[in-house]
This record gives sequence, structure tokens and C-alpha cells, in this order.
Amino acid sequence: MLRIINRTFIVMALFFSTLAMAEQSEAEKNLVQVAANNDDFQTLVMAIKAADLVGTLEGKGPFTVLAPTDDAFAKLPDGTLAALLEPENKEKLQAILTYHVLPGAISSEEVVKLKLPETVQGSTVAIETDDDGKVTINGANVILADVPASNGVIHVIDTVLLPPEPKE
Repeated sequence: MLRIINRTFIVMALFFSTLAMAEQSEAEKNLVQVAANNDDFQTLVMAIKAADLVGTLEGKGPFTVLAPTDDAFAKLPDGTLAALLEPENKEKLQAILTYHVLPGAISSEEVVKLKLPETVQGSTVAIETDDDGKVTINGANVILADVPASNGVIHVIDTVLLPPEPKE
């Protein structure tokens, strides 16, 4: 009986050790690497490359990325994504993507205390928390928070955020 308990303990210890190492290895990757290794962010990674923002988001940071999933990009009107990926729309794509980035590594505990933080793009986003603790950013639901990276943190959202049109 003691051998069974010891084996069970060893198996559980190995499982939790492996789990901890997997989480630690994700935290050793930068924001772009974490996104590229996740099947839900392939469109985001493609857009980051098209906008020439890989070097920035692989840089020292720290940054907080509000990362829309592939499903979030699929909600855009037909043809929008394809148009944004065209070289002539690079500046507009950069503005949209940098609107999803906050300076600093802001945890979910800290982000709910913010109301109108300024993005790297220069405009603010509205953060709201309901009575159940559900967080929205400009109406986009945060579906997963605090994904660690070596140069910041990722909060996964279900909608692509569009910055306000520049005032002329």
C-alpha cells in the first residue's frame, strides 16, 4: 500500500513539475513568440508581420497586449482584413495594432483599476468591470488574462479594437 501511495505521489509531483516548467517556458518567450505558438493568434501574428511591428513587440518592453483571437478578426466586415494587410494600408494597420498595446506590463489586478489608459497608438481605451468581475475593453470581452511573456503580458479579447478616427 505504501508503494502505491509513493508512486502516486511521484506521478503527481512529476505532473505538477511539468506543468510549472511549461508555464515558465512560456514566460521566457517574448510577446510575439507566445502569440505565434498559440493557434488562436495566427491572424494577429500575420498582421504584426505585415505592419512591421515584430521588432517592437519582441523588444525590451514591457508591454501589455490586448490580443484579439482569430475569431475576433473573423468578425470584421468582409474584405476588411485583406485590405488592411495590403502594403498601402500599413500605417492604418499599425495604428490599429498599436491601439491594442499598453505601455508597461499591466496585470489583470492592475488593469481593472484603470479607466481610460492611453495606448501606444496614442488614444485611450475604456475599461469596465461589472459586478461579476467580467472585464471589457471598449466593449470587447477579456476572455483570458495574464498570459505571461518575457517582455510583458497578454490579455486575450474577443473583438478587434478600432481606434477613433483622427480629428482633422
